Amino acid sequence: MSTAHDFDFFHGDWEVRHRRRTDFLDADSGWEEFPSTSRCWSLFDGAANIDEIDMPHLGSKGVTLRLFDPETKQWSLNWSSSRSGRLFPPVTGRFEGERGEFHGDDTHDGKDVRVRFVWSGISATTARWEQAFSLDGGETWLTNWVMDFTRASGTPGG
Repeated sequence: MSTAHDFDFFHGDWEVRHRRRTDFLDADSGWEEFPSTSRCWSLFDGAANIDEIDMPHLGSKGVTLRLFDPETKQWSLNWSSSRSGRLFPPVTGRFEGERGEFHGDDTHDGKDVRVRFVWSGISATTARWEQAFSLDGGETWLTNWVMDFTRASGTPGG
């Protein structure tokens, strides 16, 4: 069951290796890879956190606000890019054991998509985030972005 401390592992500084499709909706599109850095800090005694990711390759930064709802025992993950300055629709979900899965609805290139975020591979020094889109309401998924996090040296756990 999810708790207000599910994302405590993520607090601190990270080196990030990105692998993302050049076209988020095309299974035959190529992949691009690039590095970035991320920093996450806790709010509300662990029941919320914010991270900022700096992606020079894309010429942008991103921020995620995560909020834990104690009544539903679910998290909402709220993303914004410096390119738009707007919040994307949130994804909501929870952790089951060492894996967190979060879903929401959005549009991409004018098409309605179901969105899935998965957090896995969590340790004191590593974590993995994956994004997938579905065009058929969640029957099939196309993973289009993977981020592998490694604790930055000199930070707790690193």
